[in-house]
Order: sequence, then structure tokens, then C-alpha cells
Amino acid sequence: MIEPDFVTATRAAYDTVAASYAEQLRDHLAGEPFDRAMLDAFASLAGAGAVLEVGCGPGRITGYLHQLGLDVAGIDLSPAMIDVARAAHPGIRFTVGSMASLDVPDGGLAGLVAWYSIIHTPPELLPAVFAEFRRVLAPVGGRLLLAFQVGDERVRIEQAYGHSFPAVDAYRLPPNLIADLLVDAGFAIEARLVRAPRPPEERPQAYLMATVADDAAAAVAAVAAEKEEAVR
Repeated sequence: MIEPDFVTATRAAYDTVAASYAEQLRDHLAGEPFDRAMLDAFASLAGAGAVLEVGCGPGRITGYLHQLGLDVAGIDLSPAMIDVARAAHPGIRFTVGSMASLDVPDGGLAGLVAWYSIIHTPPELLPAVFAEFRRVLAPVGGRLLLAFQVGDERVRIEQAYGHSFPAVDAYRLPPNLIADLLVDAGFAIEARLVRAPRPPEERPQAYLMATVADDAAAAVAAVAAEKEEAVR
């Protein structure tokens, strides 16, 4: 199977900036109360099962979730990012992999976090990504947390964290659209937060927490509704 160009470009960009990215964002979470609030809420709801951060980069979010007591691992498209993550967090399992095709059995995860990692996937391909997230999450109680920049545009990036690299696209995404795509993929939205940008950010930031929809409960409710309508 031929790798899509956007995947190749994304890997090359993050391989280039891996060390600088890790250094510049090392203490970033300590100054972001909204980030920590959403991660803390996710950790309290995810339970005792396995959790995966997809697009984990240097492992800063994975490490935070590990400190909160979760059985968490990380995957990333970039081998250089995974090398940095393994060095920084030797007690956590990190592997190279793609969010579009996870090496996880059906229903094998209690939780999945995609922290600013869906932003390089063209929006028309997100339904397939969300279907994959749905596949690997537990059918009862499986939880998903997304974070992304708010907007409705594609931005070409050729320089970041002090490095230049071949152009890679990043997408600013409408929260309502992402919420609708998650519902279509079989999730129920539990919480959403959109916060104002904090310097040097230029865009509002969005967080969505969802749980796997209880199909059995929905079916029972539908049957009950039909019976009630028939009685009328």
C-alpha cells in the first residue's frame, strides 16, 4: 500500500523538530490549567484498563497521564519523536505507528487520547480515523479525548521550533463538525470546552470528550418508543 503524501510529510516534519519540540514544550503543561483539567477528568473516567495516546510526540501528555495512575502507552508516526519519548519516560511503552491503523484488538482500550494529533489529517479522512478509534475502544465505557485548534482552514507550515522542513498541512477544525463526526462514528459527546487563545496562540483551542455510545441501550429505548407510539 502506497503511503499518502500527507503522512510522509508529517513524519518528516516531526522527525526534523523532535528534539527542539520536546525541549520547548517540556514544561508547557504546568502553565495550562484547562489542559490539565480535561486530562484529569479523562483520567478519572477512563478506569483501570489500558489507555493509548495516539500522536504522542515526545510523550509529555503520556507521561502526565502515567503520573495520574493510568496504564498508558503512546504511539507516534515519527521515529525521532518515539526515541525522545523513550529517553524521557523509560517506564512507559512507546511504539511507532499510525492512528489510521492501530495494532490493538477490537475493544482493547479503556481510553484513547488524540492531543492535537488529528490536525494533519485531511478532514475528509477523519471519519475513517474516528471509526478506528471506535473499533479499539471498549464497547461499554470506552472514552476518547481530543484536542485541536479551532477554525475552518488549511495552513501550510514550512518552519517551526527553529527548523525548516518540506511543507506540511495543518487543519483548524470546527468543534461542531468534529462532534458530529464522532457521533456518526458511534460516540456520544460527554463534554466540550473551547477556550480563548493564550499567547503565543493565535486561535481558540477546543477539547472534546466522548464515550462509546451504548448501542444496546439505544436499541431498547427505540423499541420502547415504538411500543409507546403503538399504544397511542
